[in-house]
Amino acid sequence: MQYIGKINKSLFKHISENILTDEVVLTEKQMLHIIERRGEQFYKKYLPFFLDILNNPDYIFRDDKPNTAIVSKTIVADGKNINIVLRLIVEGHDQSYKNSIITVIKEKNSRFAQRIRNNQDKLIYSREHIDKKE
Repeated sequence: MQYIGKINKSLFKHISENILTDEVVLTEKQMLHIIERRGEQFYKKYLPFFLDILNNPDYIFRDDKPNTAIVSKTIVADGKNINIVLRLIVEGHDQSYKNSIITVIKEKNSRFAQRIRNNQDKLIYSREHIDKKE
């Protein structure tokens, strides 16, 4: 298990008010999943950005799965749109668990723009409209 860092829980308050921890990890299983799906070069290139994406996102969407968010950011260094699927540990879960990265996805500009247009009902945070859903 790899420790990624700590998140600002208030960014995710519209997913759940009862998030147990601010710590985020990446399990070995999910790391292998990312490498298998996206390649080792992708993993090594974007791993250093994971914490920044989680703490300074451009957008956060509610995922279809409970207590799960899609955290999106355009990486300035290369202009790529990166989405992290983050599973949040909330009340009722084992308190020894940590929030965890499920997967990481790179999207083309056109697909990223489509995600924003088509998921307004799931949008819980936008850098442009902080706390849009309050």
